[in-house]
Formats: sequence, C-alpha cells, structure tokens
Amino acid sequence: MDTNNEGGRGPSLAGIRVLDLARVLAGPTCTQVLADLGADVVKVERPGTGDDTRLWGPPWLPDAQGDKSRDSAYFSSANRNKRSIAIDLASEAGAALVRQLAQQADVFVENYKVGDLARRGLDYATLSQLNPRLVYCSITGFGQTGPLKDRPGYDYIFQAVGGLMSMTGHPDDVPGGGPMRIGASVVDLATGLYAGIAILAALRERDHSGLGQYIDMALFDSVATLSCHQAATYFQSGVVPQRLGNSSSGVMTPYETFRCADGHLVIAVGNDSQWRALCAAIERDDLAADERFGSPSGRSVNKPLVVAELGRTFASLNVADLQRRLDAAGVANGPINDMAQVFDMAQARERGIRVSLPRSDGVEVPCVASPIRLSATPVAYRSAAPKLGEHTSAVLADWLQAGEGAVDDLHAAGAFGKGT
Repeated sequence: MDTNNEGGRGPSLAGIRVLDLARVLAGPTCTQVLADLGADVVKVERPGTGDDTRLWGPPWLPDAQGDKSRDSAYFSSANRNKRSIAIDLASEAGAALVRQLAQQADVFVENYKVGDLARRGLDYATLSQLNPRLVYCSITGFGQTGPLKDRPGYDYIFQAVGGLMSMTGHPDDVPGGGPMRIGASVVDLATGLYAGIAILAALRERDHSGLGQYIDMALFDSVATLSCHQAATYFQSGVVPQRLGNSSSGVMTPYETFRCADGHLVIAVGNDSQWRALCAAIERDDLAADERFGSPSGRSVNKPLVVAELGRTFASLNVADLQRRLDAAGVANGPINDMAQVFDMAQARERGIRVSLPRSDGVEVPCVASPIRLSATPVAYRSAAPKLGEHTSAVLADWLQAGEGAVDDLHAAGAFGKGT
C-alpha cells in the first residue's frame, strides 16, 4: 500500500485543523478518519491519565525496551495520525488555553456530558463568538435534547436500548437463546463515521457561507439508523422483528449459516438464477424443479423446508469442496473466519488492510487500515497513536506561535495540571 502519497495532490484535508476533545471510541473514530485524510488533529487529554481507553489493557503496547507501556492496544485502534496535548480543563488557565486553540481551529469535536463544557466556557455558543468559522461537533449518548439527554451510556447500552439486541441472538426457546450483543462496537463506530460525514458537509457549506455550525450527534440516533431496513418493515407491517439466530427475516432465502461435514459456511441467495445455480452446484435438481421454491416469496414462505433440505445435503460436503462448487456457480458464500484467518487471507494482503505505524520511540504498532481508497489524494499513514502530551510544545508553537517562555508560563499557571 502506498502510504506516502507519492505523485498525488496531497491529503484531502491538508490545512484543516481539528481540536479533538473526544474520548473512548465514537469521537476518536470520527477524528481518526479526519486525520487519515490529512487534517492536523490535536487530541486534548486529561493530564496524568489521558483518554480513558489508554488504560483499557491488557494487551499493552510495548515501549522501546519491549516492556509494557501505559497505553493499551485498544487506544491505538482509533488514535493514529494525531498529536497529543495534555491540558487540565478544570483549571481556568487550561480552559483559556483551549479557547485560544479553538480560535485557530476549523473543527472542534467533544463528547462530554450535556452542559459540561458550557461551565468551562468551551461550548459552541461561546466558541462560535470567538471563531465564527468553527464547525463544532458534540457526540453524546442521547443527544442534546429529550428526557434522556443527561443519561450516560456506552455502545453496549445502546445496542440494548436501540433495539439491536432484540434482533440479535437465538430465540428464547432454543439452546443458547436470548439477546446477544454484536461483537464489534458498531454503534460507536457508526456514530463516529456519521459524525465525520456531518463535519465534511459542514466544512463544504462553510466554503459558501464563511460560517461554521453546530452538529449534534447521538449514539441513540445512530443505532436506530443501523436498523433502518428492519424499521421500514415494522413501519409497514406492524410486526416487531424477532431474534432469528443466523437466519434472516427478509425475503432472501437461503440466507443462512449451514453446518458442513468439517465446519460452517454462510450461503446467500438473492434471486431465482442464483437459486437454480445453487441447486445445480449441489446436484439438487429436485429443489430447483419444486414449484414451491420457484420464487423469492415462495422460498421465504417455505423457509423451514428449504433450510432443512439444504442442510441435509451440506452436512455431507466439506467446506472447501462446497466453496469450489459455489464459486464456480457464482453463488455468494463465505467461511466463518477468525481474526487470524482474516488477516492471513491473500485478499487481505493484496488490499493492505493491515498497516504498521511508528510511535515516536520507534516502536511499530500494527493497526487496521482505512477502507477509504482515493486515487489522487490517498489516505496518509504518518504515525501510530501518540504518547500522552508528547506534542504539547510543538502544537502550541504551530497553532499559537508560543515560545518556550510562554509554555513555561502556562505550566506555572496550572494549564497542564498540577505537578507537570
């Protein structure tokens, strides 16, 4: 993968300054996308401890001597290409310093509780008076309005409250039944991605008006959007979606996980030609000729019978043999890979979905690459997640033209916390 943008026009967001007061995953995901696209993202962290996820180990990132550092692998997943500055927002000197930085920023991202930053003079109303061009994005659990706006929450909570867990897992009456969370933090990630899209739209609008605007992002809103097609079905039918395990409530049938002689394989059939191709590949012409299964709706209505018949045949076939047959027939299928298998795939290596980036001490940190592929302005991979506060002097010099004397004065005033 080209990580140096040789021959390109420069990163897409070069020149955009982002002040990042977000922690954990949703906000950092948003700002990492902006950083990957070339923005100068300055991560403002709490002195001493930093972003909560720095402490979410093990595993821990190694230091230059190979010993455990104070930073978790989790933290490294959403904070590459950023610079870190540690500022004590509880001190007036620290809050004033952030206001100064915000006057030089294009984007301000935060995920504090509703009203917290207003008490420090770091809310949109205050900062937009100082910098009318500022795009200010707040990311919270339930948003800035509504009866639940003051409640905290994490991804897991919103998978539950937002309906995902009501549709994920096996029915209660089968072994292992009950609600189940999705393995990945999909609500955090989706909210971060939507926030990034919103920020890019606001920057585009600013090109015309010259003014920034306020963006109110909520994990609750995002989780509802993740279920948009199930919600559309509910709106029209009045039928509440239920947990179906690895099956599907949609018209696509089969859309299942099948047990084979030596493992499992996922099969997805979306139309009649794929259905006939599947039947031919497994030598079940009887199923192709059965009028009950001759249309998507027919296969959906008779899903238990379709799944039972296919399951009987698949149980006698090896996964690799079945894959060869289905690939030749053009039928969508896939094995259930673990993480080691995913990154060992030739496809993964060809696409460069794993990259290794250096920290300031020379330690190489592996991470998952951005899925964004731009032909002229590709993603630039510059550095792994920063150490806490390591760029304080450099950021203040770049953004505020502050010399060593000014930085020393800020230290003395307590802007960087007590004892720093």
